[in-house]
Order: sequence, then structure tokens, then C-alpha cells
Amino acid sequence: MTLTPAKTPAQTPAKPLSIPQKAMLKLGLARAIDLALHLPLRYEDETRIQRLSEVREGQSAQVEGVVTSNEVKLGGHRQLLVTLDDGSDTCTLRFFTFYPTTQKALAVGNAVRVRGEIKGGFMGLQMMHPTFKPAGGDLAVALTPIYPTSAGLPQAYLRRAVDSGLSRAELSNTIPLEFLSQIGLQPRWGLREALTFLHHPTPDVSLATLEDHSHPAWQRLKAEELLAQQISQLQAKRERAKLRAPVLAVRAASSDALPLHERLLAALPFGLTGAQRRVGEDIAQDLARIVPMHRLLQGDVGSGKTVVAALAAAICIDAGWQCALMAPTEILARQHFTKLLSWLEPLGIQTAWLTGSQKTKERREMLALIASGEAGLVIGTHAIIQDKVVFHKLALAIIDEQHRFGVAQRLALRSKLTVDSGAGDDSLLEPHLLMMTATPIPRTLAMSYYADLDVSTIDELPPGRTPIITKVVNDSRRTEVIERIRFQLQEGRQIYWVCPLIEESEALDLTNATETHAELSAALGGVKVGLLHSRMPVAEKRAVMALFTSGEMGVLVSTTVIEVGVDVPNASLMVIEHAERFGLSQLHQLRGRVGRGAAASACVLLYSTGDAPRLGETARERLRAMAETNDGFEIARRDLEIRGPGEFLGARQSGAALLRFADLALDTDLLDWAQALAPVMLDQHPQLAEKHVQRWLGTKAEYLKA
Repeated sequence: MTLTPAKTPAQTPAKPLSIPQKAMLKLGLARAIDLALHLPLRYEDETRIQRLSEVREGQSAQVEGVVTSNEVKLGGHRQLLVTLDDGSDTCTLRFFTFYPTTQKALAVGNAVRVRGEIKGGFMGLQMMHPTFKPAGGDLAVALTPIYPTSAGLPQAYLRRAVDSGLSRAELSNTIPLEFLSQIGLQPRWGLREALTFLHHPTPDVSLATLEDHSHPAWQRLKAEELLAQQISQLQAKRERAKLRAPVLAVRAASSDALPLHERLLAALPFGLTGAQRRVGEDIAQDLARIVPMHRLLQGDVGSGKTVVAALAAAICIDAGWQCALMAPTEILARQHFTKLLSWLEPLGIQTAWLTGSQKTKERREMLALIASGEAGLVIGTHAIIQDKVVFHKLALAIIDEQHRFGVAQRLALRSKLTVDSGAGDDSLLEPHLLMMTATPIPRTLAMSYYADLDVSTIDELPPGRTPIITKVVNDSRRTEVIERIRFQLQEGRQIYWVCPLIEESEALDLTNATETHAELSAALGGVKVGLLHSRMPVAEKRAVMALFTSGEMGVLVSTTVIEVGVDVPNASLMVIEHAERFGLSQLHQLRGRVGRGAAASACVLLYSTGDAPRLGETARERLRAMAETNDGFEIARRDLEIRGPGEFLGARQSGAALLRFADLALDTDLLDWAQALAPVMLDQHPQLAEKHVQRWLGTKAEYLKA
């Protein structure tokens, strides 16, 4: 007898997503809680009917009346003009896009309810493309929310989805009431009550308190969000405290030899500032502990972070381990390599160099030096974290301009010891991690986004630095700027000229680097003018930089590849073309390339308004801040004010801001409260703490762990 297997029912193919569903996923609205937390941008008041005689120009109003005329005007742009009379006044409804159904619904004699923004003028009251429906029917009992949306996602669909998500979301209280009372929040403003109110506020609410986010419902959301972030970061910090790292104690001086870091200090042609010494001691203490260091070293452009990193590397190598330094660009990595080689090679330290552009033979040699442990220090770009790179005994990882690296890259560098250290207990060890940034971090940002890190600040510039004078100049005075360059060249100085684009872009009509190079070469006959941009071959870039660094080249026209790390003390003038297109921290970084020698230095910010009569408000604020201060911390504070925290975070936010509701500039009291409460929640209410973090951060909590 033949047995035939039972037929399994065919799997039903997944139903394809509709356009609105795809749009929802694109907005990150996947979970019920995501929908519940998708708050309105603004509100419309559909709870009352207003009289036309009482409305003001620029105000949104809802009125009822009778259509007294309806005509299609054909001259110039085809449009539908409808006159509405509510008994107190008349209003023209103007439609540039309309259908036969529109004309039918707004036929003469029909009583209709319309809503839109009132405009005045010579022709009387007008509404452009108002919403409309038949008159009568119930009025709304709450303000109508207008949500952030995208193409293919109508407001009506989104409102239904949000209401559904709000009803389904698990919104039980995760913060004990006694802690909420510390910030003046009443029990009636639970999370569900706060969200329901913000989606459907009652007509009697002050719109001002909703717009400035001072309403108790808003305060509840901001407090919850900040607490989730602080708990998550404290968890990450506590988890790291359980890890183990090599103990890199400073070697005591013996009769025949000083410790390596002291020999380095003695060999340097300059003394350390007080701030460098203080920070160096912080790092030395961290390295001597069994818990992995997780420190952020911040200092303004030119404050001397590299020498502090070199001293940390010397302590590590002296203890018999390896150190790796990773930089975001080959130009910056090479600068580190050149500088550290000149300091450490005379002391007998072998340094390896790793980049993506290396020839196979050189790369093979470097990989062998790293694997054998002969190379005490390894410097390079992202190439350092590739699988083929095997360290003998990596104990310290230094990441420069850390905001340019993603979480995955930082974790990959940290895993090098765990994976490749060899046998024994070492396989359980983590390297110490030192991250460096020349983008100073304002206090509130450090408290919020870097609460899991130890932060050291070099707040003192080396002596002998001259202040940089910054001038904001319209592009119409370009010839004057070129004359200034000619004068500087006669004085034996060098000049940077930075452009935002390499070649013509249809989207942005900006003068490109190539054109500027040709213009300056023609205007400054007999002067060597170089060109540097990211698309050039590596060898060519290197050759250009060598000519400029040696002083053979007078002017360097460049894109922003010189933003970080390039150090030419003889350069005394920086011209930034289309300065209005750059971010504030980027402008400050670029400016920091001059003023490194004893000569008076200047930075010229060339701006262009294009066809517009004047610059936009944000661009004006940025340029004003640059002209008013050289202080990196003040620049950072203003940048935070102008644009919010996004750019300071680098890849930590991974495209999704970790804070959506709280404002770091305004909510410092709530941030202090959240910081104090986080350890209490973890120690006394661990289940509530876990539930709270999952609700607010979901998988985004992972971004805080690297």
C-alpha cells in the first residue's frame, strides 16, 4: 500500500502593502506606541463657526454661508472663483486645481461649511483652496490635529491610524507617583491622559502652551523621554563596568631608564599646558584600572589633543601592549602618522600604517608587523577594523573625530582584542577606548547624550597662538579679497581657499573648486596654486599636501577635506566661499586651520545671496556667531540653539533622534531630575525601568552602547 503524504495547505502570500501603509513604515510608524507618540504639528479649530465680519487677516477660520456665485475664469491660469455670503460679509473661495465635483458641491444656492486661512486685499476677503462640506452637522468637540506626514498618506487616514494606535498602545504608568510630584506633575496627567489630550485638545486650552510645549501634558512626555534616555545610558555604563580590560599601570622609573611617556615628554620641543597635564593624568588613571576606559576627550581646534593621545599610547606600549589610532580621512590619519612617528620613532617605537589605498606588498608587511606585535602603534583609517587585521595584543583604541564614525565601526575596533588576543584570560578582555573630538560639546548635550561617558576637556590653548580675526564679506567684493591674498603672499604667508563643491551642480549654482583654482591661478600669476578635493587619487592628494606643507605652494584651493587635521603654521588666511552653505561647527573647524603660528591670522567668510534679496535667518545667525567669537564652546552652544543636537551626535542617533520631545536648551530641570532618578529606578524598580526603556527607545537603546 502506498502512502501519500497529506497535502499541506498552500501558504497564503502576504498581502502587498498599500501606499499609505508604506508611507507609515517610512515614517517609523510600525508599533502602536509609535503611532501614539506621533504628535500633531499644529491644530485646527473646527469646534465653532465664526462670522466673516469678525475674522482677521492671516487667521484660519471656519464659516458657514450660501454660495452666491460660481464661475470658471479662463485668463492666464484657469481657476474656479466661488463667492460665499454668511450674512455678515462675503468671501471669495479661489481654486487653481478643481474638478467637476468641486463645481457641483459649490453650486449657487448651496449652503456650505468652509475652512481655510483668511486673506485680505483690494478684492476683499479670500480663501485659497479651503476645505468644504455641506453646512450643518455636528461641530468637532476637540481641536483637529494636523500631523507630520509624507506623500501618499492623507491626514484622514493618519488620524484614524493614530487613534487606533492610541487605543491599542500599552500606556500603563512606569514612574511611581512620588517621583512625578518632584517636578510638579499631577496624577491626572498620566501618560495615556497626556497623549489623548495632545492628540485631541479641548477648545478651551491655551494654544500658546501647546505651541511652546509648556502644557503639563507636554511636560509629562518630556520627563518620560528624558528618563528613558538616562536609564538606558546608565545601564550601558553599568554593563561596561562589568567588563575587564588590560591593566596598563605607569611603569616606575628605574636607575637605567625612565618610563616611555616621560622620555616622550622630555623629547618634545614644547611644554604641556596645565589642561593637557590634567587630562593626561585622568587618562593614565583610567588605563591603570581593570575596567575598560570609555572616555571622550574634547578640546577646541589646536588645543593639543594629539600629544595627549601620544602620551596615552606611550603608557600602553610601555606596558607591553599595542595601541591603535583610527582617523576618518587619510589626510588626517597621515598627519597623525607623520607627527607621532617623529615623536616616537626616536624612542624605539615601531609604528604601522594602514589605509584602503595601500599597495598589496606594503599592506602585507604592515599586517605582519601588527600580528607579530612588533608594531606598538597602528595608525590608519577604517582599514584598521577590517577582518584581515589581527592584533597581537591590542589594549588601547583611540578614535579621532569620533562623531564621524558609526556605532558598528566603534564596536568593531573594540572587538579586536576580544577576538584576536590569543589564548587564556586575555580573550575575555576589552581594549580601553579613548574618543577625541574638536567639536566641543555644550554641558546640556554632554549630560544628555554622553551621560554614559567620562568627558575630559582641554580648555586651554597652547601659548603663542594669535587670535583669528573673522570678517563676513559679500561675494561682490571678491576682487578685494584676492588683493588681500596677494599682499599676504608678498609677506611670505600661505592661504587656504575652501569651496563647498567640486564641480557644477544643477541643484546648487555654486562656484566650484576647479573654477576657483583656475581664477586664482590667472589672478596670481607666478604663484603656485594647488587644488585638493576628495575625488583626486590618493597619491595626487598627498603630493599637493606635501607641497603646501613645505611652503612651496602659496595658495591651496580645497573642498572640505581639509576641515580636520591639516596643520600648516605658516598659513595665515582662510577664505571660505559660500560660507552661508556650511554648518557652524564646520565653519569653526575650517577657521581653526589658520592661527597656528605667531603671525596675525584672518578668516574671510564670503557669502552670496544668489537671486534672493538677503540671506536666510539661520545663515545670518551662523555668520554672526562666527564674527563675534572664536570660542569653540560658545560656537557649540549657539550651534545647538540654531539647529538642535543632531550634528553633535554623529552616528549615535543613526538617523533617528534619540530625543523627539525634550529641548535640551529649555528642559535642564527635567534633565537634572531624570539623571537623579535613573539609578533609583534601576536599583529599586528594575522591572518598571526595563518596561520604560522599551516603550520609549525600543532598539535605539543599542546606539548608546558604543
